[in-house]
Amino acid sequence: MNEWFDDFKTAVAFLTRLPMPHPDGAMPPNFVRAHRMFPVVGALIGAAVGLLCLGLRAVGVPDLAAAALALGGSAILTGALHEDGLADIADGFGGGRDRESKLEIMRDSRLGTYGAMILLVSFAAKLSALAAIPDGHVVPGLIAAHALGRGILPAMSLQLPYARKDGLARNAGQPDAATAVMAAGLALVIALLSLSWSNALLAAIAAGITAFAVAWLALRQIGGQTGDVLGGAEQVAETAILVLLAARLTS
Repeated sequence: MNEWFDDFKTAVAFLTRLPMPHPDGAMPPNFVRAHRMFPVVGALIGAAVGLLCLGLRAVGVPDLAAAALALGGSAILTGALHEDGLADIADGFGGGRDRESKLEIMRDSRLGTYGAMILLVSFAAKLSALAAIPDGHVVPGLIAAHALGRGILPAMSLQLPYARKDGLARNAGQPDAATAVMAAGLALVIALLSLSWSNALLAAIAAGITAFAVAWLALRQIGGQTGDVLGGAEQVAETAILVLLAARLTS
């Protein structure tokens, strides 16, 4: 149990801006093992965002504005970690002429045209989807979307080669197969507990398809994974799941 709690604290420290003790300037020794707790922390993030959205609706804030403020709160809570990755891969894949230039652009902290456009599209899609989801499904839907979006990352990290000889992804290390299966299993269980079985399975399929698509694109563009690739994959999966749920719950 101590190991599970340590992994939970490490996952919280990595995936959120909440203050958690960890070694300065060094990756925690249990970071790779802590991947198994990514969907659990993701579920808690989704719950917090959902409760904020419902609270705003309850005091009379229009659905669209409540969704926008809740998504803003999510970015504050997570430090926009995954949004930054999505923007970086859009700038790199869209603006680079070859593998080296794409990786160099991705390392640049400045936001380019492709990155700005993909963030706009992603935010607009999540905003409209969240605003359309009925009150009773807001919290469960966000819990499932955030859990599944992070539950795919260990498997992607395990399967993809590194695109760089350095960087966050390589320094962090790759989880083993047991950790990846545990993370995916926990994400699926969380989705099944949060949604109807049909919506949960469809959401899990959507997460798997988006993970495969981003992984395939990263292999073609830069030859493998970086931290940005994994962050971008989380955002694509989260967006796809929210749009899917909005379509099914409002039809």
